[in-house]
Amino acid sequence: MIPLKEAIAERHSIAEKMPFNQKMFRGELTPAEYASYLQSQLEIFSTIEAHFQLPHSGFERSNLIQEDLDELGIEPKRTQAGKRYLDYLQRLSQEDANAHIYLNYLALLFGGQMMKTKVPGSGKMYVFEGVPELIASVRQIQKDSWAGQANMGLDFVIEIFRELDSLFNQP
Repeated sequence: MIPLKEAIAERHSIAEKMPFNQKMFRGELTPAEYASYLQSQLEIFSTIEAHFQLPHSGFERSNLIQEDLDELGIEPKRTQAGKRYLDYLQRLSQEDANAHIYLNYLALLFGGQMMKTKVPGSGKMYVFEGVPELIASVRQIQKDSWAGQANMGLDFVIEIFRELDSLFNQP
């Protein structure tokens, strides 16, 4: 079986190269664009946290994302791709959801550390305590067999980025 990180590398690369994500990485998102991104993140993390057991309570992000949104004080736009992802997540077993926990929480834990200084607001959702312990809690349950679910999650993330880009770049 192909190692998980390797099995999701192609879609992960596509997600990283999406124009909306690249704009965020360069620190070019407007507060309105970032608020809409935060809204999609809030919906994903709230759904996961309401329906599934996290490997460590230090991963909980919903309240921090809400604080980031409140700080911006902007009414966000919602994505249909995000809604489809939520609907999908709610139908999963804990085992299948673990792949999405791996994908979404480690993305904030690792990639988010590069983003937190480049986004409007204070970026509270990117601040973690006890990082080695958090990583270890995921690694203890991590399975290469999560690749299909993790790639499905990346497909949803790519669609969310695509939709956010189109919402703010209307001709």
